[in-house]
Amino acid sequence: MATKARAPATAPIKGRGAASYVPGRYEATTIEACDDGWDARDPGDDTAPAPHPDTRVHEEAARGIISRNQSPDLGFDQSINPYRGCEHGCVYCYARPSHAWVNLSPGLDFETRLFAKTNAAERLRAELSRKGYRCSPIALGVNTDAYQPIERRYRITRELIEVLAEFRHPFRLVTKSALVQRDLDLLAPLAAQGLVNAHVSVTTLDNRLSARMEPRACAPHTRLRTIRALADAGVPVGVLVAPVVPAITDHELESILEAAHEAGARAAGYALLRLPHELGEIWKEWLQLHFPDRAAHVMSLVRQMRGGRDYDGGFGRRMQGQGPFAQLLAQRFARTRRRLGFPGLPPLDTSAFGVPPAPGAQGQLF
Repeated sequence: MATKARAPATAPIKGRGAASYVPGRYEATTIEACDDGWDARDPGDDTAPAPHPDTRVHEEAARGIISRNQSPDLGFDQSINPYRGCEHGCVYCYARPSHAWVNLSPGLDFETRLFAKTNAAERLRAELSRKGYRCSPIALGVNTDAYQPIERRYRITRELIEVLAEFRHPFRLVTKSALVQRDLDLLAPLAAQGLVNAHVSVTTLDNRLSARMEPRACAPHTRLRTIRALADAGVPVGVLVAPVVPAITDHELESILEAAHEAGARAAGYALLRLPHELGEIWKEWLQLHFPDRAAHVMSLVRQMRGGRDYDGGFGRRMQGQGPFAQLLAQRFARTRRRLGFPGLPPLDTSAFGVPPAPGAQGQLF
């Protein structure tokens, strides 16, 4: 793969969250482009960011599909991500640094060079059928959105849900896409059996701000309608106010919770802006392009909540932070959740899990 030169970002790119090809931390060499005033770039040169970089999808065969984690501050120990990279282009996405593992930029490459695990359903069926598999709820789409735009074409998430339904395996969905409504014909009966719940993430209620922060994700009002559609179909649904960005979105915390509760959300959670690895550089570049007047203030507040650093990944601190500002956010959230009376989501049922008979298998009559 050709090495891309990173040109200094002088303006946002329409329809994209990142503004440049921030190099990954494993790159042996990087090329830094600069403007010498001659503007002699060859129109055929593809080493600098195009004004409107296209999206390319690489189909890959996954060797395994269920990921395990032992993080004590996550509410699941198994997850599935049908895609790598995400076309939603959310500039704040904590999954961006994962693109460095495949020698791609966590910046523009993360939202334009995507990977679809086309054998995901086949691998899931094999892993659930293994002798000794122990059932626990699977989180679907927690790293990159399982319902991002390319799901319309690939339908990998729907195939995974069909397999989970065959095994009566409980799972959780996390999304910010209205495309989840396409699968209500599967989700509604599974919810009636206690096998699925969902969370819809809402970052802001400001359409213009959303278009800048998460350019190819659904608009805020569409996400609220998605919460309503899931609730009306009987799918237990909650809202995730994530990420909360100091001095940009934190003032909306109460209004987001109120709007989601009105739409039918039964549970609520929140998480602070997280800036691991290359994401810190991507985020600060975005701040300078969109909020130059308050960029320093935003980062000052971030560091106040992260022990003086851009990021603190310690368990128990990375989601809610620490310090006076973080404590104030936690108090505001707890007070609003208590006032609105979110009842919480019912537990998922693991007792119904079972391996279905193989196609053509015949049960014993006696």
